Amino acid sequence: MTEPHHDELEALMCEYLAGRIEAFDGLYAALGTRLRAYLLSLCRDSSVADDLLQETFLQMHRSRRTYQPGRPVAPWVFAIARHVFLMHRRGSARRVRFLERVAAAVGADDMMRDDRRALADVDAVRRALRAVPADQRRALVLHHVEGWSFAEIADRLGIRLNAAKTRAFRGMRRMREQLK
Repeated sequence: MTEPHHDELEALMCEYLAGRIEAFDGLYAALGTRLRAYLLSLCRDSSVADDLLQETFLQMHRSRRTYQPGRPVAPWVFAIARHVFLMHRRGSARRVRFLERVAAAVGADDMMRDDRRALADVDAVRRALRAVPADQRRALVLHHVEGWSFAEIADRLGIRLNAAKTRAFRGMRRMREQLK
């Protein structure tokens, strides 16, 4: 398949904005392979690239009203893909730091652990996280693990900014109680 001209992409995007779901399928067909290759070059993991590709199209859908007709579509979508990758990378680093902090808090007095003890700590964190109510857990994970701002969480969950902060705070408090 030949690469679509930017006019064809713009036409598909305008049709998509008008509500034609087939236009989204056309955009996916036109850009999916290139986007996946781009994301794979950034993350170097095929399964992660697939996940990031899906997240890119989800974010494109959520941000579709920010597209300005007459502007090139591909750079706009690739900018979204780059943002998705950076959020993933930031979230991955936060997840590692989060698990390290929680494991350190659980066993700060016992610095010499063997592998089984470390695995038990990770399992304890997972059990404690499961004990947190779902709405609090979601806000906690989005903020402390994936690195989302409270404004982004509020927007994504359809709640007020203070509610996002409160849920994350209460979720973290509940998790700490479970780990004691």
